[in-house]
Amino acid sequence: MQCSLTRELEKKFSDRHVLFLASRRILPRPKRSSRSRNTQKQKRPHSRTLTAVHDAILSDLVYPVEIVGKRLRTKEDGNKLLKVVLDEKERGGVDYRLDTYAEVYRKLTGRGVNFEFPQSGSSDY
Repeated sequence: MQCSLTRELEKKFSDRHVLFLASRRILPRPKRSSRSRNTQKQKRPHSRTLTAVHDAILSDLVYPVEIVGKRLRTKEDGNKLLKVVLDEKERGGVDYRLDTYAEVYRKLTGRGVNFEFPQSGSSDY
């Protein structure tokens, strides 16, 4: 349903890209003091951690395409860049959207990301 709705909205707004993202909540890390441990009623669910929310945003963003691999590249100056490898089968349908995906992910999470497709002959993903 999401794919057909996206296609219809992109026809209506011909010069725009349409993306659907779920609203997600990040809970803070539990404090280490003994006082807060006593008052803390529940354990923080994994789905509310920063990493889980960022991963869920990434999978929502590229929805019709499957993520095949992820690599976190740390440069010498300390900058981190997430390289996301997408499934080769969907290349024609989303190739023109990769810049949009990267910019939306950077605006939402503050993390740089680079989307790419696997090179032919490489099967280590």
